[in-house]
Amino acid sequence: MKDWKTLKGELLKNKDVLVEYKKLEPRYQLISQLLEARLRSGFTQEALAKKIGTKQEAIARLESGHANPTIGFLEKITQALGSRLAIQIR
Repeated sequence: MKDWKTLKGELLKNKDVLVEYKKLEPRYQLISQLLEARLRSGFTQEALAKKIGTKQEAIARLESGHANPTIGFLEKITQALGSRLAIQIR
C-alpha cells in the first residue's frame, strides 16, 4: 500500500492533475490553516459555531471544502479563534 506522499508525487507528474492541484491549492491551504487554528484553540466544530452564531454544519462544510465562505464569515471565525484574517494577492 502506498502512503499519501508517494501517491501525491505520482499523481502530480500528470500535467492535467498538476494544473488542477495548483488551482485548488489556495483553498485547501486556507482550510488547513483554519482547522489547525481551531484545534490549537481547543474548539470543537460545535463550540466554534455556537461562539460565532452559526450551526456546526456550516463549520463542517467549510472544513471539508464544500463551502464558499464570505470574507465576513472567515473574519468571524478567525476572531473567535484569536487569530486574524490576512488576504494577499501575489
